[in-house]
Amino acid sequence: MSATLIKRATAEAILRENGWLSREPEAFADEVLRRSILLRYAPNEVIYHFGDDLGGIYGLVSGVVAVNTAPQVDAPQLVHMGVPGSWTGEDSYLIRQPRRLELRALTELWVMHLSLDQMTQMTAADPSVSRRFCQNLLHGVDVLIRIIHDLQKPDPDRRIASVLQRMTWSSKQVLLTQAEVGTMASASRRQVNAALKRFAAKGWLTTRYGSITILNAEALRRFGDEDGVEHPA
Repeated sequence: MSATLIKRATAEAILRENGWLSREPEAFADEVLRRSILLRYAPNEVIYHFGDDLGGIYGLVSGVVAVNTAPQVDAPQLVHMGVPGSWTGEDSYLIRQPRRLELRALTELWVMHLSLDQMTQMTAADPSVSRRFCQNLLHGVDVLIRIIHDLQKPDPDRRIASVLQRMTWSSKQVLLTQAEVGTMASASRRQVNAALKRFAAKGWLTTRYGSITILNAEALRRFGDEDGVEHPA
């Protein structure tokens, strides 16, 4: 199958209008994009592994990317999915230590890459830009707070609903197996299977092998945020 081609101007427009760069001064966004290169990754290709050497940051233009991590002694586990406009990888720039995440393409990906050398050059020319890169880190912290909050819900159905709703940040089609949803929701595959059947009966989603299509993300969000353990009929 031939690769989808994305024009440089289109990629830059997506990153200017979504996520981190959309909230930063135009001059800074111009400089980041001027120094970045547009890259394509095939499905299941790894952008970088947990523990890899220092590197720059990546901004997602299109596609679905899995974000995996874990404490250093354990194997990385799926924790989140990247959305167009999101950037990650600033840990190497800030603390000069190996990668703490693994990024893996679930579909064909187009990303913009700003190398560590280019980030260092930008900082040498204007030390204040380090605060701009830190803003992206703080957004990542906000996402992690949401993940922790979702995992603290005692009812597995509500954890599963919250995970599925969070995945719609990147796409209405969730390209995850039931086991992967269970990993993200701290639930068994049996619990995930039962919850998906209940959610499908309510018209909130449909399922097929290897993917889940969300039809009503708002209903999943409301259910996930409710107190109590009453399940959908």
